[in-house]
Amino acid sequence: MKKNIRKSLLCLATLLLFNIPGFSQQKVEYKEPKFHTDWSKPSEYPDRIILNFGQNPSKEINITWRTSIEIDSAYVEIAKASGDPKFWQNKETLLAKTEVFDASEIVTAEVLAHYHSLEIKGLEEETIYGYRVGDGERWSEWFQFETASTNPDKEFSFLYVGDAQNYILELWSRLIREGFKTAPEAKFFIHAGDLINSAHREQEWHEWFTAGGFIHSMIPSVPTPGNHEYRAKDSVEMEAKTRSLSLQWNPQFTLPQNGPEGLEETVYYMDYQDTRIIALNSNKDLEIQAEWLENLLQNTKQKWKIITYHHPMYSASSGRDNATLREIWKPIFDKYNVDLALQGHDHSYARGRVSPGENILEGVNLRDQTGTVYVVSVSGGKMYEVGGDWTELGATKDRSGENLQLFQVITIKGDHLIFESRTAIGELYDSFELIKTVNGPNKFIELRAKAIDEKIESGQN
Repeated sequence: MKKNIRKSLLCLATLLLFNIPGFSQQKVEYKEPKFHTDWSKPSEYPDRIILNFGQNPSKEINITWRTSIEIDSAYVEIAKASGDPKFWQNKETLLAKTEVFDASEIVTAEVLAHYHSLEIKGLEEETIYGYRVGDGERWSEWFQFETASTNPDKEFSFLYVGDAQNYILELWSRLIREGFKTAPEAKFFIHAGDLINSAHREQEWHEWFTAGGFIHSMIPSVPTPGNHEYRAKDSVEMEAKTRSLSLQWNPQFTLPQNGPEGLEETVYYMDYQDTRIIALNSNKDLEIQAEWLENLLQNTKQKWKIITYHHPMYSASSGRDNATLREIWKPIFDKYNVDLALQGHDHSYARGRVSPGENILEGVNLRDQTGTVYVVSVSGGKMYEVGGDWTELGATKDRSGENLQLFQVITIKGDHLIFESRTAIGELYDSFELIKTVNGPNKFIELRAKAIDEKIESGQN
């Protein structure tokens, strides 16, 4: 009798164990969230509040937000921040520009809104400002941002992510928030294209802004468009096989207007202390950008030169080579000693270098000097397999990874640049340091000794 009871209890325990989440042998289906059609519609209250720097981040900030069309006058209130809760008593009230965004006839957009924006100049360097936006009655909360220093050697960090694109609110949210938690003092956030999946789709843009939340309102964004920011907006374009930049792109970002004509707010640059950050558009007009880029770089006095764009010069996945991009842009990168190229598109991770031609391998040691370091990374939930041989293209791939949501923290202090790539739960996945030399290429140091093991699963989802 007792033996039978013990046997029954053992069977029951086993049954319960394999029905506990994490132990189930059954395949689990993923259920995507459903959104009501009016979920992403604007209201009288400000939403999608986002910061972008101007060309000179020590003196300029740009603020953009959205409301319904009932709000036709909008303002920014701004003041130097302090620990005193009444810091706002010294505020200035500034009238914003308001523009109509009418995509009511565009399938997947189907929205009518007002976008409000203001370019603020003449700020004081290295100063924390508080601001809020509204119509004089309905206001946002107060946010804060800090202007750059004019000391070229002052240490600063920034964040960089690849494609958010898929499962944006569900999965990208945890990634961008972990990035903010890891580097709360980051001065700006580079988004290397494919912020969303379907260029004109309001729901996805609303997911992107909701996932970032107050981060977008406090850490300026530096976005570049990916191929998914370009789609046919109507049947006429579909028939002609042409694509338009996301209708929302220009209204919702207020970016430096210093790029080539016709590529406004998709090609631009800013100078953050002793670092020139250049955003390129790898979707179109590569030759026009090449001429602009050469003119820009030959007059660049900043110590560090960092370029971001979407399609990789050296791909992280097989069958996705961008030879034309490499043919047109890489000689300019080489000529002007671009330090770092931050890319997206391939939904996996790769990091490698193009070393000086006269520098050779010594035994099994890696080259200790380098030209441009190329990085491909992904931050959203869609993953591809790692692939592609960089060696036959004259480069060295030092680190790969797949099936990982990643963010990168890049720190610059004088002659040193430290790069860290971390997973969505904060694990160190990759790290290296670049050191400027008096003459010649950067000195390169691997720092991934404390990183987790390389993850190559060859599992596409």
